[in-house]
Amino acid sequence: MLRIGLIGKTNAGKTTFFNSVTLKEAEISNYSFTTKEPGKGIAYVTAPCVCREFGVQDEPINSRCINGWRYIPVEVWDLPGLIRGASVGRGLGTKFLSIAATSDALVHVVDISGSIDEEGHAAEPGSGDPGRDYEEIEGELIIWYKGIIEKNREKITKLVKEAKGDEKAAIRAIAAPLGGIKVSSTDVASSLISLKLDPNDFRHWTDRELWTFASKIREISKPTLVLANKMDIPISSVNYKSFREAHSDMMIVPASSDAELVLRRAEESGVISYNPGDESFAITNEGILNERQKRALNFINKFVMKELMRTGVQFALNVLVFKLLRMNVVYPVADVKGLADKKGRVLPDAYLMAEGSDITDLARSVHSDLVKGLLFGIDARSGLRLPPTYKLKDRDIVNLVSASR
Repeated sequence: MLRIGLIGKTNAGKTTFFNSVTLKEAEISNYSFTTKEPGKGIAYVTAPCVCREFGVQDEPINSRCINGWRYIPVEVWDLPGLIRGASVGRGLGTKFLSIAATSDALVHVVDISGSIDEEGHAAEPGSGDPGRDYEEIEGELIIWYKGIIEKNREKITKLVKEAKGDEKAAIRAIAAPLGGIKVSSTDVASSLISLKLDPNDFRHWTDRELWTFASKIREISKPTLVLANKMDIPISSVNYKSFREAHSDMMIVPASSDAELVLRRAEESGVISYNPGDESFAITNEGILNERQKRALNFINKFVMKELMRTGVQFALNVLVFKLLRMNVVYPVADVKGLADKKGRVLPDAYLMAEGSDITDLARSVHSDLVKGLLFGIDARSGLRLPPTYKLKDRDIVNLVSASR
């Protein structure tokens, strides 16, 4: 399952975001380091389901389908907040970094209202610096990556020397100590090409070159979306504009995690009708609302839904998975005519597959035994046979034909 790590300064709103997408009850407070242990939960990304295209009633097993929208699970980790010095153990940084580095992608939660100071303590809105907070956390990540390389520099140098000019072997040597944090040889090769660094000259790399390499590896191996959180606070719109201009190369989504959590809890209690990502909500049981709850919902409607068009929380997850990671939704079936599995369940499963994945990758995701005897796939729309090397596309419905049981 795809793993998404939530990073950011303490008190930026990571745990509120986490609770709003997983409906868990992780502690929320305005004192530093409320999150002392990483929290794990299941959230969902949404995409139009193929059930409407075929006019069938689906029976989801590994996902959900609500009003023609397929909700596909992803794993979300709420990580302890960072402060400067986290990479050397200050605060709870080492716990944070070890899990952040093994995530497939990151959501960097920034308090865009400037309501936290340099140490992550709650402060007057507008007194903090969202840009500084963002840069400090990014710096700690790069220091962490650089540290792993430096700790293994002697070993890498030895392996590169033994490679005797073989560039691929040198790249593998540099990638080896980074494998535990999901950095591949391909990531290393791409970084080296981008920076015009020679892997065979590794032992002569300067400290500056090591830093730029660690920075590029962090960027390539951990795609990151910035969540401009706390947009419901008035000063946020001004900060958001300047932050966006300063970081035009990043995907940035304005959001209010507080508003999303209120709406999700209200929907769970039967007070409103609301699906994550909706641009509006409807009060269905006004009689049980007290005045404070009414004011809260009116505030969200006026200053969040009408200003931002949505809370931004579900939108952020969708953008991360489908725009930044470019994942495709693929539906494996056993019966191409009935679009069903062997038990007759229609469109039971939806899988998130990375761009460039093929039939073999899908077979491996469904069950490892399928790969052993994989023969071909059958496209449910055209009936065509698809070779194991066929590159999957979004909304493909495929029958995997294997000699294995």
